[in-house]
Amino acid sequence: MSSNICPECNQEWNGRWCKPYAQLNADVNWEAIEWIPYDRFKDVKQIGKGGFGTIHYARWIDGIREWDIENQHWKRWDGEVALKKFDNFVNFNNVLNEMEIHFKTHAGSYGSSSIRFYGITQDPETHSYMMVLYYAKDGNLREYLKVNFNNINWNQKLNDLWYLSLNLINIHKLDIVHQDFHPGNILSFNFKNDIKISDFGLSKLIGVNPNNPEKKNIFGVLPYIAPEVLSGDEEYTKAADVYSYGIIAYEMITGFPPYSDIPHDEDLAIKICNGLRPKIPFHTPKLITRMIMRCWDARVTHRPTFNELFNEFYKYYNDYYDKDSEIVIQIKKAEEFSANQESTNITTTTTTTPLNYKTHPLAIYTSRLLNYSNLSKPKNEENFERELEELTKSFSHITTKIQLNYDRNKPQASEHIVISQAHTIRHKFS
Repeated sequence: MSSNICPECNQEWNGRWCKPYAQLNADVNWEAIEWIPYDRFKDVKQIGKGGFGTIHYARWIDGIREWDIENQHWKRWDGEVALKKFDNFVNFNNVLNEMEIHFKTHAGSYGSSSIRFYGITQDPETHSYMMVLYYAKDGNLREYLKVNFNNINWNQKLNDLWYLSLNLINIHKLDIVHQDFHPGNILSFNFKNDIKISDFGLSKLIGVNPNNPEKKNIFGVLPYIAPEVLSGDEEYTKAADVYSYGIIAYEMITGFPPYSDIPHDEDLAIKICNGLRPKIPFHTPKLITRMIMRCWDARVTHRPTFNELFNEFYKYYNDYYDKDSEIVIQIKKAEEFSANQESTNITTTTTTTPLNYKTHPLAIYTSRLLNYSNLSKPKNEENFERELEELTKSFSHITTKIQLNYDRNKPQASEHIVISQAHTIRHKFS
């Protein structure tokens, strides 16, 4: 209880955390971060590389659990962590920005949406700073899909899409836009139960540093960047994160990365601005097709919010065991089509076979600078708006029922989320 007093220091103690022994604003252990000597890590090895640094696996031999008031010492653990090592060319102010935003999204006012952030360390040889993060055993979404896609049923797909929308609700409520939202930055210890967002190196607080001369630079993974951002037509907004979600949803439904068979170059950027989108398989449930298309509509104001996405996928997920629901009827048809395809494909030996696709050597799925010139004002392909309108009319009664049922029986998304106090970390490491 917050009214308890620590007998050691005569200060507030909440039953888990003695504040003078941690950071004064931390109420629970996941709200504290610390400077961690590099020699506390063992078995360090590189496991991944991003646009601005590398990811390492490590064993932290004495990580914090909680303060043991009876025995007057920290309860520690020997566990696995990930170390995000920044390249030396990365501006340290940008490193601090990422740390701050990552902390806000994990221990912030609207619940935990990101991988847990334990603290900071520094490589004594290279002097590179490293974030100490929760180790996501299942890795990132792209690698998970490549290996496990044929074992993922529609129940898990709907659950993951719903939970991903909830994470982005939480992030957007903090007035943060991710700006680098793609499957490589979606991590999990177990994708069947939980999903977390990571890598906030390009993220920003809305309205902060509006005159920054670097704000016109476009960084990211080309297939996931909204066309209005690519063209310079608009600043990166919450709606641009929704566009990225639509491309990610396509990948979660099909298993295949977008545009994997062509170069990710200026020619692709031009085509995206002119309305090119990944081809959604025709047997995909039409309710899902409609939602994906709405997300990647070139008309920014026509895209749904993450609250809308949450409402809709929550409904579909709950309806999964109702054999008479529209979403189940459509899923059954999709599964029957896939089963027929497998039975006629002589190369298919088992449903556990990993996805087999070749990636073009110039299809790049790590973040990089993408400043292209002469891109046209974004537009949709010729038949896109007509097809979307037809889908919307076909299921208008379903959409109305979703909203009515949700509003009548469920609180708004924000009411599902545990409220706690968000704190900044910038001053602690400046």
